[in-house]
Amino acid sequence: MGGTSPASWQMADNGLTYTMDLRRGVHWQRSDRFVPSRDFNADDVVFSFERQRTESHPFHKVSGGSYPYFEGMGFGDLILGIDRVDDYTIRFRLASPDMAFLADLAMDFASIQSAEYADRMLRAGTPEEFDRAPIGTGPFQLVRYDRGAQIRYGAHPDYWRGRSPIDTLVFVVTPDPLIRYARLRNNECQAMPYPNPGDLDTIRRDRSLVVVEQPVLGTSYLAFNTEKAPFNNKLVREAVNLAIDRAAIIRAVFAGGAQPAANPLPPEMWGVDPSTRQFGYDPARARELLAQAGVAPGTRVTLWAMTVQRPYNPDAKLMAQLIQQDLRVVGIAAEIVTYDWSEYLRRTANGEHDLMLFGWISDNGDPDNFLTPLLSCQAIGGGFNRARWCSPEFDQLTTEAVRTVDADRRADLYRRAQAVFADALPWAPIAYPHSYLVLRGEVTGYQTNRFGLHAFYGADVR
Repeated sequence: MGGTSPASWQMADNGLTYTMDLRRGVHWQRSDRFVPSRDFNADDVVFSFERQRTESHPFHKVSGGSYPYFEGMGFGDLILGIDRVDDYTIRFRLASPDMAFLADLAMDFASIQSAEYADRMLRAGTPEEFDRAPIGTGPFQLVRYDRGAQIRYGAHPDYWRGRSPIDTLVFVVTPDPLIRYARLRNNECQAMPYPNPGDLDTIRRDRSLVVVEQPVLGTSYLAFNTEKAPFNNKLVREAVNLAIDRAAIIRAVFAGGAQPAANPLPPEMWGVDPSTRQFGYDPARARELLAQAGVAPGTRVTLWAMTVQRPYNPDAKLMAQLIQQDLRVVGIAAEIVTYDWSEYLRRTANGEHDLMLFGWISDNGDPDNFLTPLLSCQAIGGGFNRARWCSPEFDQLTTEAVRTVDADRRADLYRRAQAVFADALPWAPIAYPHSYLVLRGEVTGYQTNRFGLHAFYGADVR
């Protein structure tokens, strides 16, 4: 293991304190601008969390000062303090027990960055370089980033688990799946995520390629802006749920590689409520409910569609067009709105949309990872609650759940929270998706998982 000592952790009996012994012998990457004088240690952990937690921290507002995961999960209120016990020991002090805390620390937002590098860039008067040219401890280090074109990495020679078999790793930005497929066939690239679902049968017949299908812990959904008419009316939200032909969407968008969704939680997630109502396709009933709600035929709304592909939505434009047709049948005229991904996230966080397509892939396998950042009151604006729905009852249940040590009790509380969701209908859940990856046959050791992650460390090309 590269001569390192293993990491460990201990939780106090009251659940309010976590003491962590950090792994030793973990080497930072280096660049033309930064050569580390030491290995990863407790100073880096404290820096990485205090940057997000403390508004007066010199790096808090660098690169915009937005920390949606940290804020959406309430970490600012949860963490009372982070103590540096010694070079390789830290202590988190919490305001209340949180049984998802360890799982949350495994997420991307909790990645540890170099305090020494930050200090060096701050003294040089270029703090933004800390984010533009990041330094990490992982198996690959950034070599070059050409925005909108490619990201190039090289193997980190001092990675603590050993150098990667791959010396060069290049991500080429190719939005069109047909062009990605052509490049893969020509061996211009060796791995291709998000193939066009309609091309999968053709791809599978190509003996030089391998299709990897992986169910993911994810949910695709349509979020209602519950602060705006007409979607502040539950009858209208129920009508839209009935108006959507999920089976048609799964055929056209996912090529059958998905299940119709009813819950925020995917069916394989512990704590899911299997009894939640599954909406069928019933446009006649949808029109009745819209009439009861006083929604006039021809009412105009905006339907926001992502421009990026994700496992939870491989073709948001097509999905939006299908939902647009379904809404037209029941008398709602939906205008499709699109922006680039960063602008899409910014504007929907501000609540500019009426309807928006979104989705989620579990970061850590804990139900709290879905319910708190996507549906809690605190996740409106600063997190990912694009429905802008706030239910004190829902929050009380999920808060009690995350503070409960007993797993069965936690699961019961999450099921009760899902019942609150099902009664209010802040979303129209669409599908529980599978992800697809196409590899050239000479690729070995490439791994994906149910979290939608791709592991390049250990992969090679024969």
